[in-house]
Amino acid sequence: MTAPLPIDAVLPDLLAALANGPNAVLAAPPGAGKTTRVPLAMLDAPWRGDGKIMMLEPRRIAARAAATRLAEQLGEKPGGSVGYRIRGESHPGTAIEVVTEGVLTRMLQSDPDLPGIAAVLFDEVHERSINTDLGLTLCLEVQTALRPDLRLVAMSATLDTGVFARLMGSDVPAPVIESEGRMFPVETRWLDRPWRARGAMRRGAFEAAAADLIRQGVDKGSGDVLVFLPGAGEIERVRGLLSDLKGVEILALYGALPFAQQRAVLSPGKGRRVILATAIAETSLTVPGVRTVVDAGRSRRPRVDAATGLSRLVTEPVSRAEAEQRRGRAGRLAPGLCLRMWTKGEEGGLPAQAPPEILAADLAPLALELAAWGAVPADLAFPDPPPDGAYRAAVSLLQELDALDDEGRLTPHGRDLVARPTHPRLAHMLALAGADRPLAALIAALVSDRDPMSGTGADLRTRLAALAGQYGTISRAAAQRIKAEATRLGGGKARPDNLEAAGRLAAMAWPDRIALRRPGDQPRYLLSGGRGAFLAPDDPLAGERLLVALDLEDGREARIRLAVPLSEADLREVHGDRIHWTETAEWSPRHRAVRARRQERLGAIALDDVHWTDVPVEMLGRALLDGVRERGLAALPWSKAAARLRARMAWARQADPDLPDWSDAGLLATLDDWLLPHLDGARRIEDLNLDLAAILTGTLDWSTQTALDRAAPAAFQTPLGVRAAIDYSGERPEIAVRVQELFGLDTHPSVGGGSIPLTVTLLSPAQQPVQTTGDLPGFWRTSYADVRKDMRAKYPRHPWPEAPWEAEPTRRAKPRAKS
Repeated sequence: MTAPLPIDAVLPDLLAALANGPNAVLAAPPGAGKTTRVPLAMLDAPWRGDGKIMMLEPRRIAARAAATRLAEQLGEKPGGSVGYRIRGESHPGTAIEVVTEGVLTRMLQSDPDLPGIAAVLFDEVHERSINTDLGLTLCLEVQTALRPDLRLVAMSATLDTGVFARLMGSDVPAPVIESEGRMFPVETRWLDRPWRARGAMRRGAFEAAAADLIRQGVDKGSGDVLVFLPGAGEIERVRGLLSDLKGVEILALYGALPFAQQRAVLSPGKGRRVILATAIAETSLTVPGVRTVVDAGRSRRPRVDAATGLSRLVTEPVSRAEAEQRRGRAGRLAPGLCLRMWTKGEEGGLPAQAPPEILAADLAPLALELAAWGAVPADLAFPDPPPDGAYRAAVSLLQELDALDDEGRLTPHGRDLVARPTHPRLAHMLALAGADRPLAALIAALVSDRDPMSGTGADLRTRLAALAGQYGTISRAAAQRIKAEATRLGGGKARPDNLEAAGRLAAMAWPDRIALRRPGDQPRYLLSGGRGAFLAPDDPLAGERLLVALDLEDGREARIRLAVPLSEADLREVHGDRIHWTETAEWSPRHRAVRARRQERLGAIALDDVHWTDVPVEMLGRALLDGVRERGLAALPWSKAAARLRARMAWARQADPDLPDWSDAGLLATLDDWLLPHLDGARRIEDLNLDLAAILTGTLDWSTQTALDRAAPAAFQTPLGVRAAIDYSGERPEIAVRVQELFGLDTHPSVGGGSIPLTVTLLSPAQQPVQTTGDLPGFWRTSYADVRKDMRAKYPRHPWPEAPWEAEPTRRAKPRAKS
């Protein structure tokens, strides 16, 4: 008989909830026993009939371990009443089956009504992996449309269950059953100062700091020591640093280990142990004997990798919630100790929760699955919907891979890709590889892993040759891991003599990463997707005209870290249907002119480029308009008359906002309407000979012209009948008129129906300013006397009457006296 566990107390409540409704949420902390008790408790539920209980685990090691433990409680081995199915391994069970996320998705896609399945349990839903979110979302739709009898249970190690209760409820949230954990007090200790202060730039500083803290855990703690490290690489390096540690057995625990080694760690040890583990030991697994935890404070999460265009594990700081999960492992058996590899002050800067994977991961696999399901995100109830921008980018990529048609529907080729157990890019390459499939599988496995020959140049073929046994050095562990993955993908042994096909194969998977070398001495490239990239000048690939860039280091201009040469013949073989001749006329800021070219293009790159002579006039004009936008309206040949006209319109719009906007912003926004028809095939702004005043006036209809003249007349008519142009560019409208032309006028010139007086600049006979006034009658009766005295001396032949408001206006001078 098995020992009682905290979960046992709430199992009746869970079964009652499922008897009354199809869904429930179970919150139980690590160690409560939910993984190993709940499926067994459901075996006798009336609603099960002879259907299977299926439990979803996010990791292979957890699925295998959970199935093994469940079978042991029945006195069996996996493959009887209890079984499991994971990638590359299957032991079906007759009553309970533990599966990983990808297996459930495949089952749903092939048989959406899940025949023979009575319930699906989603373990560790709080981890928010994209595949768990997808599986739960699809099961909820199946339950609504096909299987109202299907039971669904979301099991979480945290109490943040509200989002799942609302998601799984209909009119009201699904019932939440909470179990208390079994936790002894755990003392927590932090570093006095950040480990980074001890030389973080030094290679291996992280592993050295972790090893130091582990030694403290062995000295100050008791029981087995469980150490959390981000990945297998760090685990092996730390293990090497602890080789002199006496009196303890040092073990590793991560997903890629052989099953026998994993099973040894999950069984009680004969002596004291130090277990170096990844995050798989946080919640899904029980490691017996642990009373001390050392947390290195980092975790690996899937994120979309802009470098490769694939989803890749990245190392990030652990969240506070994850840190608490790890800490709890020390208090399962007795009071424990947790050593954290960060300071207490740094803890406040840690994120509260790890972000849901769907918000940061590559969405191309999700978009492909949804297309196969016949849905878009808006059709389904996701815990968090995928971001629109990232989802559109994923759909665009799938269309480039011919997996989706222009309407976003799955193509026959796309249906083939859905069935392949890898990223759509790599599945596309594998599907089209033909006789080169072993090489394609090796490429797919290599780029999905860490670079095994970092620092040896960018050439992919160097790595492939080393893996194929030709030359080069790759660690045995990395080579075995990559080759095993290649075998899983359906590849045999790649031949060293066919490595030249690598460029053609890579071009299939990365149609947006075809790189064409730019002119110049430096190895700078333009990618078919439009991005700029460069190689190190001393890289052996630096002279290649065409490359496929498989891995990029992000930056203003990306550095190419992994690439393979591509012949033009192979490029045309793979992407010939996407290569087209285009004719472009574009403004060149560098040449300050329109450049017209005929180009043979693949996306953003031009494989051939020649001058285009017979360009349509309108196309040239539209390109020249881009030049006007870039250089601004000041680059156009504005005359004084055109400037005055714009000023008039600006003044008039103060009274009548419905008049055209001829400000810089207004004219730039309407260039196509008023300027384009007059460009006549010019390629440079300096070549334009335009009467801009006439062009702008020509855009006005009769009623608009009348409104402009009424609000801001172009000129003031003097008593002589002469039109004096009004300047509207200042704060007030202004005219400049010779004094004699205003004789006889005893009212001040104005516009706006007499409401706006003009500023009048009075000129001498020689057109020189003598006075500025805003009150002409007042000027006649005051300052004019002084002006008259001065003007009579300078211009004696011109009339200067004492009462100018009564005199006749004139431009004439007295005849010269005869000698």
